[in-house]
This record gives sequence, C-alpha cells and structure tokens, in this order.
Amino acid sequence: MAIKIILICLIFNLFCSCLAFECGPLQDFCVPDNLAMLNGFICKNPMLAEANDFHYSGLDEPKIRTTQSGVIVTPVSVAQVPGLNTLGISMARVDYAPGAVNPPHFHPRASEMLVLIEGSLHVGFVTSNPENRLIQRVIQTGDVFVFPLGLMHFQRNVGNGNAVALLALNSQSPGITTIRDAEQNLPEELIPRHYT
Repeated sequence: MAIKIILICLIFNLFCSCLAFECGPLQDFCVPDNLAMLNGFICKNPMLAEANDFHYSGLDEPKIRTTQSGVIVTPVSVAQVPGLNTLGISMARVDYAPGAVNPPHFHPRASEMLVLIEGSLHVGFVTSNPENRLIQRVIQTGDVFVFPLGLMHFQRNVGNGNAVALLALNSQSPGITTIRDAEQNLPEELIPRHYT
C-alpha cells in the first residue's frame, strides 16, 4: 500500500512539473523588429538595440487638447516604447478637465495603479457577480488607488481645477473596453429597456 501511495505521489509530482512554466523573461529584453504584429513581436538583434528603444519624453507636459469627455490619456506602452515588449508593464498620464469623467471601462489584460499627481478624483470599481459591489472614494494629491484586473472602474474630477494622474499597468498592452462604447455595438434587443 505504501508503495502505491509513493508511486501516485511521484506521478502527481511529475505531472505538475510538466505543467510548470517560466514566468519571467528568458532574455534581458526583446525590442520588436516590427510593430506590425499584433501579439508576440519578433525581437531584433539585441546588438541593434539603442537608447531610443527604451525612452519616451513628454509625460511632464499638460495636455491642452479638448475631448468630449474632458479626459486626455497619454499612453506609454509598447507602441510608444518598443523596449517594453515582453516586460509586462506600461503606464499613462491622464489629464482631467474640471468635472471631467473617465467613463466606466475595464482593462482585459491588466490591473491598474493610479497615482494622483494633482487635484481631487472620485474613483471606484465594481466587484464581479454576484455582489456587484461598488468600492469608491475621493482621493487627493499624492494618493494611490488600485483597480483590479478586468473590473469595471471610473474616475471623476471633483476638484475645482484640473487633475493629473499617472497610471501603472501590469501589461505591455493592457487593452481597454469602455462600457458605453461596447453597448453601442450590441443589438438593441440585448440592452435592457431601463438602460435606454
């Protein structure tokens, strides 16, 4: 009987070992040779990498363009900094006009950490089913708030002036789905009447 238990444990151990994988990168970096590929960029020769592959300039500049929502996002992902490829990180600067709302949205491939650099924001997210609980608060300059992977979240400028935040995301390409925009693509019969 003891031999059977040991054999089962060994087989289980071997099976688990076969399922193991390397989470970390297998090389120092992988600067894409061509950004035209959607997923999994081919690396260029590391000897051809240069400082510009790892550099971005401009996050210190306030954005003055106007948008319908009053929110301007300046992303810094693999599209702007090719050296981010395979590193699993990206960031963004978000400028909020007074009263502006970054509408409910989610990132399918990333959690988000928001650091408020200037102003006051009402922030929050909704937990998944069945609770669908709203977790929210008003944050001030210097505060940090975290939005978990895949959960719908929002930000609203509740201060008297502009607000500025820096975001850190744990994906080189976090993606974004805005709930309002997604609903506009659904057939009308799929949207409950109390929404319209």
